[in-house]
Amino acid sequence: MVGVNKIYEWTKVKELIGNNQVLFNEITFDSRKAVESTLFVAVKGVHVDGHDYIAKAVANGCSAVLCENVPQEKYENIPFVVVEDSALALGEIASGFYGNPSQELELVGVTGTNGKTTIATLLYELFRNMGFEAGLFSTVANYIGARRLDSTHTTPDPVALNKIMREMVDAGCQYCFMEVSSHAIDQKRIAGLKYMGGIFTNLSHDHLDYHKTFDAYIKAKKQFFDSLSKEAFALVNVDDKNGMVMVQNCKADINTYSIRSMGDFKAKIIESMFEGMQLLINNQEVWTPFIGKFNAQNLLAVYGAAIKLGRPADEVLLSLSKLHSVDGRFQTIRSSNGVTAIVDYAHTPDALKNVIETINQIRQPGQDLITVVGAGGDRDKTKRPEMAKVSVDGSSKVILTSDNPRSENPQTIIEEMMEGIDFKNRIKVVSITDRKEAIKTAILISKRGDIILVAGKGHEDYQEINGVKHHFDDREVIKEIFDMQ
Repeated sequence: MVGVNKIYEWTKVKELIGNNQVLFNEITFDSRKAVESTLFVAVKGVHVDGHDYIAKAVANGCSAVLCENVPQEKYENIPFVVVEDSALALGEIASGFYGNPSQELELVGVTGTNGKTTIATLLYELFRNMGFEAGLFSTVANYIGARRLDSTHTTPDPVALNKIMREMVDAGCQYCFMEVSSHAIDQKRIAGLKYMGGIFTNLSHDHLDYHKTFDAYIKAKKQFFDSLSKEAFALVNVDDKNGMVMVQNCKADINTYSIRSMGDFKAKIIESMFEGMQLLINNQEVWTPFIGKFNAQNLLAVYGAAIKLGRPADEVLLSLSKLHSVDGRFQTIRSSNGVTAIVDYAHTPDALKNVIETINQIRQPGQDLITVVGAGGDRDKTKRPEMAKVSVDGSSKVILTSDNPRSENPQTIIEEMMEGIDFKNRIKVVSITDRKEAIKTAILISKRGDIILVAGKGHEDYQEINGVKHHFDDREVIKEIFDMQ
């Protein structure tokens, strides 16, 4: 239990109204969880304002309220802590409440449009392979050492972040690797955290439903690097035109990586096939079961970050060669009759283009690429025609289908995707709303040696339709249909 007066040590307070000796032992920004001995933090969110739920939080029995604006209604025995920015204060208070666990970890954040999950997960696995305990926050799952926790957001809320990091420290973790989404940066979910390093992957078309403009999206990502201390390192992909933009005002030790030009960490693909690729990383060769230029960049970021965290190059390369693909990222499934299916999370035009280009660099004459792809509902609509165009430009045949339609009509989403395909290429396209039927059709029309790309959902094991999540796993569907042949 801590007193309300302790908040002065964690964040800047404008005013405290009421008894500063009142105690609390939990923090929440959800009025439904604002029970006895809880500090309720009223945060102005994207869709709702927590200030509108102060009365409900008090009725539920909360001990104190932190807010930007004090309600007109008077509440006896409830102290109100007034701050300038409650979202910022929530992060700082959560960090202080749990004993600043990020300061006891070597915390590295990974941000960018594509590659975040792969890089963060591989860093987690790399360090565990090298004998260290580590934690992970990712889109697929969170880990405290070997213990898996379900993931609901790419980057959790500040209370969950700090609570889990405290558990990581208590479990003996020395390192923590975290995906840092643009939403989390903009919503100040990472406020109060101390990062040892930050990695920038790339920037392309995504999340404009939230950020509205690409410039706002860039600025959100850049804020992360602006906040790094001079004791931290920043590792940026200079093959992306926004790489150096990210670190223009960065105080951290700036490092670069590249597979196309000069960089502090440099890689070259020597040989590539579906089984893997031979890389030359800073003039040392290593074989890896990953393929594609985008994965070469991801592995180079992992290598660079490990070096910046003080690990010897030979040890890092040996561990790098033992890593395997991340769940739902370029995951291959082969049938008994010689067809290869690839499941990938690619859900942006750029990610989809990278995966298709990688397949086309390896596939042989006579092998067709059949791409099954959709676009998510209630998300950035402007990328839908681009994703369809990328698919058609690089594939022999394309089947447009549902992704997670959410509250939208799946057929409407497909029609909006079709707008990106010119008339002469529409002969290559079939639309099948039912995703299972779309995958089944792709398999039925394939021949020996063909490659089927099922894109968009990757590791996800559900399909969200009209607000309801139904079990659906692309990999399970593919295996089921392969087994029936």
